[in-house]
Amino acid sequence: MSTVSGKEAVFTENAVHASPDHAPSPAAGSAPGSAPGSVPGPAMAAGGHAAGGPIPARRAVSAPRAWLRLLGSEIGMTFRRPRNLAMLAVLTVIPVLIGIALRMFAGTGGGGGPAIFEQITGNGLFLTFAALSLLVQLLLPVSVAVVAGDSIAGEAGIGTLRYLLVAPAGRTRLLAVKYAGVVVFCLAAVTAVALSALLTGLVLFPAGPITLLSGGTIPFLDGLLRIGVVVLYVTAGMAALAAVALAMSTLTEVSVGAIAATVVVVIVAQVLGAVPQLSAIQPYLLTEWWNGFDGVLRDPVATGDMGQGLLVFAAYAAVFCSIAWARFTGKDITA
Repeated sequence: MSTVSGKEAVFTENAVHASPDHAPSPAAGSAPGSAPGSVPGPAMAAGGHAAGGPIPARRAVSAPRAWLRLLGSEIGMTFRRPRNLAMLAVLTVIPVLIGIALRMFAGTGGGGGPAIFEQITGNGLFLTFAALSLLVQLLLPVSVAVVAGDSIAGEAGIGTLRYLLVAPAGRTRLLAVKYAGVVVFCLAAVTAVALSALLTGLVLFPAGPITLLSGGTIPFLDGLLRIGVVVLYVTAGMAALAAVALAMSTLTEVSVGAIAATVVVVIVAQVLGAVPQLSAIQPYLLTEWWNGFDGVLRDPVATGDMGQGLLVFAAYAAVFCSIAWARFTGKDITA
């Protein structure tokens, strides 16, 4: 459940320190030399000065600093919610289960699986790529949909959104902070999966130079660098989905509705992507590019597909963030 006090305090401080248009006017009867907006008291001397000297003006808070403080409050609230922590824990455990299963049953079954899974028993680093290729299909999108779908609708549903908008910080800034907070969660979720899979792979399987799917071999440290590239790529894909969920969240005051709508969009896109007769529209589906990071497992890196995927992610983020902004800035908040 969202709390009001933390973000209200940030908005109120922004309004007091960073908004000169809302500064109080000089009180009636104040001394000519008094500071604007000050109220004379017993310690005020005739010239508008306190007995110990001039009253120092309150230090203004810069807009970037105020934005970062608000973002920090949003991120802290996101990672304090037990629901979000539970989802991160589940995402972290699944790569461990995959590694244990492969370790126990390696060589007992037939082949025919994806090439990336066949490489895991020879090099534990491949477990990271395999875990991300599995979780990006459903569990990662569901986790992102829960956090992003609840960002606006959840606040409206429990009545805290109205209080956040009382302070003159602006709806655009609030929406940007909400989206930035979800993107940070996306990065944390993908990183948790990658680190869990990497550690599990190094413990259960051999590690060393990596033989790529294209047949070349790269050093171990280069493999770690490519894992970092994959983490950023998958995070970009989840950030694009977060924009979709954010737009859904501005259309309703029931967070469950926004979450369910986002999950339905993901499932429908995956179904459409599996129908060969719909190949004409498949390049425009968001889900079609989530596994485009397999280009890092080739030498040289196949940047063409990854670059096109990043363009699709950017297009989705721009379109649905614009929809969210248009809806949220003109929305009548009644709850």
